[in-house]
Amino acid sequence: MRGLLSRRDWMRLTTCGGVGVSLSGWMQALAEDAAPEKAGGGATSKMRGKSCILLWMSGGPSQTDTLDPKPGHANGGPFKSIDTVAPGIQIAEHLPQLAKVMDNVALIRSMSTKEGDHSRATYLLRTGYLPQGPLHYPTLGALLGKELGQDSAELPNFVSVSPYRFLSPAAFGPGFLGPQYAPLVVGGNGFSPRATADYEQELQVRNVTVPKTVTVEQADARLGLLDSLENDFATRFPGSAPVSHRAAYSQAVRMMRSAAMQAFELSQEPDVLRDAYGRNQFGQACLLARRLVEQGVPFIEVSLNGAPGSPGLGWDTHAGNFEAVKALCHVLDPGWATLIRDLKQRGLLDTTLVVWMGEFGRTPNINSSMGRDHFPTAWSTALAGGGLRGGQIIGRTNASGMQVDDRPVTVPDLLATICRRLGIDPLKQNMSDLGRPIGIVDRAAKAIVELL
Repeated sequence: MRGLLSRRDWMRLTTCGGVGVSLSGWMQALAEDAAPEKAGGGATSKMRGKSCILLWMSGGPSQTDTLDPKPGHANGGPFKSIDTVAPGIQIAEHLPQLAKVMDNVALIRSMSTKEGDHSRATYLLRTGYLPQGPLHYPTLGALLGKELGQDSAELPNFVSVSPYRFLSPAAFGPGFLGPQYAPLVVGGNGFSPRATADYEQELQVRNVTVPKTVTVEQADARLGLLDSLENDFATRFPGSAPVSHRAAYSQAVRMMRSAAMQAFELSQEPDVLRDAYGRNQFGQACLLARRLVEQGVPFIEVSLNGAPGSPGLGWDTHAGNFEAVKALCHVLDPGWATLIRDLKQRGLLDTTLVVWMGEFGRTPNINSSMGRDHFPTAWSTALAGGGLRGGQIIGRTNASGMQVDDRPVTVPDLLATICRRLGIDPLKQNMSDLGRPIGIVDRAAKAIVELL
C-alpha cells in the first residue's frame, strides 16, 4: 500500500546517508538539549569577529626542551638553543620555523600550579577550576564558543580536532552549560593517543554527505517524509523527546547543506601550503583550524597526542624524553609556525588568538631513564595573535629551571588574559545546574597586563 514503509525501507531511510545519524556525537548532544524545559531564548545576534585556536599538547610538554631552554646547565640536556627573530629570545633548536615567527608570539615562562596529576591538571587548565563533586565545569571551548558564537550559526561554535580524552573525560565537555555547547568532534576516537596516517579521512565529519547513488531530489523527499512522520508522531505523543529529535535533525541538516562545510575539504588548498603545514594529522588539523576561522567558527582546538618515533602518550616523556621531543617538535614546528604565518598573511591573526599549552611541564632534572617527569611548579605556555604584542617574555625561571624567579602566573590569570584578549569579561557568570552562579574565570584571577 502506498505511503506505508516496511522495516527495510525505514532502515534505509535512516542509514543510507540521506540524513546522518551521528555527526561525530554532536547530534546526540543537540537532541538532549532541545527539549522545551531546557530551551532558552531565541537566536542571538552575537558577532563572530574573534576566534581562538587552542593547540593542546596532551601529556605536558617539556618547557626546557621547547620554549625555556637552559643552555650550559646540567638540566639543559643535549639540545642547543637558537636565536629567534625577536631580539633576546632563544628557544630550543628543534623549533626553527617557530623561531622565524617569534615576533608574533608572547612566551609565558612562569606558569605555576600545584597539580601534577594528569587528570586534575588537565581539568584545571581546560576549565580554570579543580574538580568539585557534582559540579561539572565547562571546558574552555564551550565557554568561549558560548560568548563568541551564534546559536543560528551553520557550523558549531566549538570544534575539537583529535582530542585525547581518556585521562580526564570531563575536561573536554560542556559541563553545566549543557549539550548545546558541546564540541563537534573531528578525528580520532578520543581514547587513543596515536595519530593515524589516514588523516584525510580522520579530518572529515562523518555522515554528512549523500551517497552518489542518492540524488538531491531523493534526499529531499526522504527528509520530507521523515519530517511528516515526526510531525504525526509529535501530534499523537506530545513531549520533549520528539521535539528534541526534530530540533536536532533540523540543525544537523542545516550544517550538512551549508556551503561552510567546504571548510573540511582540505584538497581545495594548494599542495605547497599543505606541505608547509606538514603532511600529518596535526599539521593538516592546523590548516583545518584556519579554514574554520574563515567560516566564523569562534573556537577550534587541535590536539597533538603523539608522533612517529614518540612512544607513549604525547608529551608524557618519562623515558626517552629527547628522542620523543625531537619527533614531536618535527610535527609541531611546521604546523604551529605555518598557522601563525598563514593567519597573518590572510589578515586573520589580529582577530584570532592562538594558544599553546599542555596540562603542566616536565622536570628540569633528567631521570635515570633519560626522561623528564611531571612538573607543575615552573613551566611555559605561549600566546600569539589576538592583537597582542609578540616578541616578549612574561616571567622568568631560575638558572636550573626548578622555580619561578619572576612574575608567577596562575591558571586563572592565563584564562583571564585569554578572555580579555577576545573581548570577554572573565568575571561574567553562568548559572550552574546546581543553582550557583559561576564565573567564567575565578574572581581572584589577574589578567597579564603586559599582554593587554
